[in-house]
Amino acid sequence: MSILVTGGAGYIGSHISVELLNSNYDVIIIDNLCNSKIETIRRIKEITGKGLKFYHKDLLDQNSLDLLFQMNNIDAVIHLAGLKAVGESVQFPLMYYRKNIVSTMNLCEAMQTHNVKRLVFSSSATVYGAAARVPIQEDEIIQPTNPYGRTKAIIEQMLYDQYTSDKSWSIAILRYFNPIGAHASGLIGEDPKSIPNNLLPYISQVASGKLKKLNIYGRDYQTPDGTGIRDYLHVTDLAKGHLRALEKVMSSTGTDTYNLGTGNGYSVLDMILVFEKISGIPIPFQFVENRQGDVAISLASPEKSKIILGWAAEKGIEEMCRDAWHWELNNSSE
Repeated sequence: MSILVTGGAGYIGSHISVELLNSNYDVIIIDNLCNSKIETIRRIKEITGKGLKFYHKDLLDQNSLDLLFQMNNIDAVIHLAGLKAVGESVQFPLMYYRKNIVSTMNLCEAMQTHNVKRLVFSSSATVYGAAARVPIQEDEIIQPTNPYGRTKAIIEQMLYDQYTSDKSWSIAILRYFNPIGAHASGLIGEDPKSIPNNLLPYISQVASGKLKKLNIYGRDYQTPDGTGIRDYLHVTDLAKGHLRALEKVMSSTGTDTYNLGTGNGYSVLDMILVFEKISGIPIPFQFVENRQGDVAISLASPEKSKIILGWAAEKGIEEMCRDAWHWELNNSSE
């Protein structure tokens, strides 16, 4: 069975590709490498001992996308390609709307043309915004507080509309909470090209000496220590969630939404303490102004994924930090 992974050279996409290959799927990756490196493709092959097809193309290039579908017998798509930084989306909203929404429209049109109607979509917990209930369930009101989250919410609605118009489609929408960690091999992990937007890579780069200190965005949230609380899950657990979702869309039709998280929350200061314990290195930090679009608490209710997909996160916070630190040590000179 051939699975197209858009954004498959990226942080999450590379881990999903590894899990797919290890489960004997044929993998086709399309990635424009704007947030990733070609070296990752080689490392995916090294980890799995298996080959894959790679296309260095952009989903905004409709002709190349159509040709890819013509040249390959694709059974389903896992769609991750897109921009993902909350702060950057506030600064450049039009870029986010174009690269996230228009690219998804192009992909769905190509899928429709070539009769590929099985899709797993990478959404985000940012669609919930400042949720009224915590832990957050999938029926919570959608009220994103930043352009990135709004692009995900718009795409979600577009996919529901597509299924309403053609009920032969099968779509799983996965709302990620906060993926961290790296593959146990240390060969693939989160590899930002500039100063990290996400907390754990930032902490890791401070520990390795790449950065002088951690900026903590805000200290006056309504949380026990004043810093934001997030639901962190290991990227390998997240990848396995995609395989369970893929099995679901291959065996039925319909559209449904699932949270992927642990249900456990950690503040920024909690994460610093855990990482210091794992690495043995103190993490200097300073408080700076809150980032526009951030919320105080984001915490998943993962029960629906457990019941319907048969998926639950397995790795704890110390293992997440340990694997992230292993990745940083293996790649800090690159």
